[in-house]
Amino acid sequence: MIFEVPPGAGVNRIASLLSEEGLIRDEWAFRLLVLLEGMADGLQAGHYALSPAMSAEEIALKIQSGDVATFTVTVPEGLTIPQVAERVAATGLFDPEAFVAAAIPATVAEEVAIPLPEDDLEGYLFPETYQFSYDADAPAVVTRMVRELQDRFYAPNREEIEERGLTFHELVTMASLIEREARVEQDRAMIAGVIQNRLDRGMRLRIDATVLYALGEHKDRVLYSDLEVDSPYNTYRHAGLPPGPICSPGLASLEAALRPAETDALYYVARPDGSHIFTRTWDEHQQAIRRIRGE
Repeated sequence: MIFEVPPGAGVNRIASLLSEEGLIRDEWAFRLLVLLEGMADGLQAGHYALSPAMSAEEIALKIQSGDVATFTVTVPEGLTIPQVAERVAATGLFDPEAFVAAAIPATVAEEVAIPLPEDDLEGYLFPETYQFSYDADAPAVVTRMVRELQDRFYAPNREEIEERGLTFHELVTMASLIEREARVEQDRAMIAGVIQNRLDRGMRLRIDATVLYALGEHKDRVLYSDLEVDSPYNTYRHAGLPPGPICSPGLASLEAALRPAETDALYYVARPDGSHIFTRTWDEHQQAIRRIRGE
């Protein structure tokens, strides 16, 4: 079980709590052991993985060592802040609202050295499997995820990022679109190339995932009526990149946005297996659609 030693708790308080949880049988014996072994001033606050099968000495040594329990959270690519919040909150340590409230630039501004957005940290929570202590609060978890983005992508590629011709925010935004569009690894750089080509020509990106983000819901199919949603994230109505990321992109999508393929393609359409056909003209694009439909 996970047992908490509260901050400032002394030997008597700890012994009482251990007894209440059924982890020790004799409070007096535990206190005596701790005092005789000179551990009284060394017991550390925190959450510990303890068991009634452990001896009193093993429990005392564990608490003295500060070997606190940890939990694992896996954040896959392509999640939004509320979706990451649900994953983290499943630990029961804090509610999703606390995590969302912490996912703002002010939380991490003094802890990281990457360019930060103005409003929230959508797209900046790096997808990875994390281990946290049970003492971690929402700001600590958010900070660790943003620091991972810094350490895994920004720091190793800083010079190249600064030469890319996009702000870091625009780069992360593009990567988030690639993350939601790509289904097979080899398509990422090509999709990045198409997005860049359309941006260079002032064309609308016309990406369904941005419409779904604007709607705030997931659908297997975007309807024509959905394309009318009045939002700057609707890339069917507005040219250029949306105002910010629509999900947290993984390293592969970030690298694709940083190094898009050199291509003449302006269009792509997904095959049933998730891979894409890339084409240069509207007519070629329509032919590819008909081919996929078996027409």
